[in-house]
Amino acid sequence: MSAVDKFRYDGRSALVVGGATGMGAAAAHIAKALGAEVTVMDNAPVDYATDRVVAMDLRHPDSIDAAVDSLTGPVHAVFAAAGIADGPDMMRANFIGHRHLIERLLAAGRLPRGSAICFISSVAGMGWENNLPLVREFLDTPDYASAHAWVRAREDSGAMHYGFSKQAINAYVATRAYPLLERGIRINAICPGPTDTPLARANAESWLAFAQDYRDDTGVPLHVPEQMGNAMVFLNSEAASGVSGITLIVDSGHAMSSLTGAYAPGKPLMDIITGRVPLG
Repeated sequence: MSAVDKFRYDGRSALVVGGATGMGAAAAHIAKALGAEVTVMDNAPVDYATDRVVAMDLRHPDSIDAAVDSLTGPVHAVFAAAGIADGPDMMRANFIGHRHLIERLLAAGRLPRGSAICFISSVAGMGWENNLPLVREFLDTPDYASAHAWVRAREDSGAMHYGFSKQAINAYVATRAYPLLERGIRINAICPGPTDTPLARANAESWLAFAQDYRDDTGVPLHVPEQMGNAMVFLNSEAASGVSGITLIVDSGHAMSSLTGAYAPGKPLMDIITGRVPLG
């Protein structure tokens, strides 16, 4: 295999969960262009040509089970891209459903050695290490029903917010890297900065305004879905065969520059996001 071939997906099957729009759709297009056979699972309509579309709703485990059961053959690359901003279904859509789907793929023997998984997390999930006891308690729930019950029992505490759903992803990636690699499977995530997607535009005041001062000062534009798709497709490719258990920040350097004080205006907020300074 040549160096260039390691970036390609010829002969590989890719499953994009949440691929109707945004970053998931970008990952689907890029993987397809690189030779993958692409299946898109989503509850929303998919309005572009791909190899297969499977209707699936992460809010319902029976829907996930039926979608997984409909697959034939191995899945070499999973892109866990679905997510919502808030509401009572957020934890199911952002993490619980994805975890259930991955565990069902594993149980069915659909993920062979050499396969890879990539989640979309968020800069909002940084600092998960400082919240690890609570996050680990959540991750220790054994199945969909118990995870949902755990969340429901804590909804009034204010702890079950968007950032926690992304902390769960980051910690899941870190804790599953070793046991999955024993089976020859890699797992990673990207943490996008503000990106121009339909979900972000629906929450533009809080999401797209974030780090605007940094973009103004550096002259970099708002990220686009293709930048996130490129990073995801790389992480699930053979070219990244030595990479597992990481959450790759894709934000033009804003988070790290802010945390270190190299970009001083961003430091106070990033210290709060990462748990270095308590909120309030």
